[in-house]
Amino acid sequence: MPDWVSDASDDFIKRLPAEIKINIILLPLIKRGKNPDIPRIIRDESRKLLTAVPKDSIIVALDVLGRPVNTMKFSSILDTWMQQGQDVSIIIGGPDGVSDELLANASQKISLSALTFPHPLVRVILLEQIYRAWSILNNHPYHRA
Repeated sequence: MPDWVSDASDDFIKRLPAEIKINIILLPLIKRGKNPDIPRIIRDESRKLLTAVPKDSIIVALDVLGRPVNTMKFSSILDTWMQQGQDVSIIIGGPDGVSDELLANASQKISLSALTFPHPLVRVILLEQIYRAWSILNNHPYHRA
C-alpha cells in the first residue's frame, strides 16, 4: 500500500478511543496472470479472508450489493456493535469482489457507496466513517452535518 494509505489509516485509528481497537490484517492478493481464472481467484481469496477472521467475530462484508448505509445509519450500526461487545471483522475484498461463500458467512453486508473506489481508498474511507460514527455517538464536533 502507498504511504498515504498507512498515514491516513493510522491518523484515524489514533483518534479513536481505547474501547474501539482496530486491527488491520492485510492479505496478499493472488497473482493474476494473462487469462486469470477469476472465479477460482475470488474463491481462494475469500477463503483466505475467512481463515483470517478471529474466532467468534461478527463478520461484516463490504459488498457493492450490500445494504446501502448513510453516515447516521452507520453510527447506529457502530453503536449496536459496541453494545454487543463482540469483535467485528469488516472484510474488504479483492478487486474482483468476494465469493458467495464469504457472503453467506457474513452476518451483515454493507455498501459504502454506489460508486466504485480503489482498494486503498476503501480502507481510509471505512476508518474515517468509523471515526465519524463514533464522533456522532459521542457528540464530538468532528461531524457537522
